[in-house]
Amino acid sequence: MLEVIFLVVLGLIWIVFASVQDLKKREVANWLSFSLIVFALGFRFFWSLFSENGFAFFYQGLIGLGIFFIVGNLFYYSRLFAGGDAKLMIALGPVLGFSSGFLINLKIYFIFLFVYLFAGMFYGLFWSFSLMLGNFKRFNKEFSKVFYKNSKLILLVSFFGMILVFFGFVDLIFSYFGFLILVLPYIYLFAKAIDEACMIKNVKVSELVEGDWLYKDVKVGKKLIKAKWDGLNKKEIILIKKKYNSVLIRQGIPFVPVFLIAFLILIYIWFYRINLGFCFLN
Repeated sequence: MLEVIFLVVLGLIWIVFASVQDLKKREVANWLSFSLIVFALGFRFFWSLFSENGFAFFYQGLIGLGIFFIVGNLFYYSRLFAGGDAKLMIALGPVLGFSSGFLINLKIYFIFLFVYLFAGMFYGLFWSFSLMLGNFKRFNKEFSKVFYKNSKLILLVSFFGMILVFFGFVDLIFSYFGFLILVLPYIYLFAKAIDEACMIKNVKVSELVEGDWLYKDVKVGKKLIKAKWDGLNKKEIILIKKKYNSVLIRQGIPFVPVFLIAFLILIYIWFYRINLGFCFLN
């Protein structure tokens, strides 16, 4: 039990620091994620030296690291995560395996990821609506622009959605799919308008950091620095500073607080299971 409490406190401290940093700077320093891995595995190793169960507790940390390495990279290359979020996800792997049993830990990982995705959906919506209200004029202008640009496609999709809704008289499942198809284009328009109207910022080149996303390609002499998912590296930042005073970058929503929300919910579920017998984790 003490070993679990230590891991919980360790993970909580690191996630709080990462959340504050993400909210302030829109980045998570690599040292935070790497040091969490070192401390978590180091603790597991020394605890296992004096444990009656041998090195099972340490091995579960390594397995967690491996599983979350796959998950973090999957989210990163699917473009659901930025680099800092992916590294923090990987770093939580050695922390979240609270048990010495592999199957129980698998359930813990599943619960954490499920809660993370569910909380992330509501968090993203809340943040997006906050941005919309704070930049309503620009949002409204961009939404109208994107709507006009895609009006023919939206009408076509809406027509197809209405047909499915009509077939709901035959089977209700058609209505569900029809309403979903009717709503999806507007969700896309909303996200696109938020991205273009609220997430683009003009920054001084002196404030650029590794991982910043260029809004569009930048040319320095004969070299073209592309606006890519990996973001800027040190060499590219040095080149940009030679020619430009400021550039447009695309900011992301600070998503690390979702890690904190999911972690706190997981802690509650775990200790609820310990005290009251939560059968799913037995």
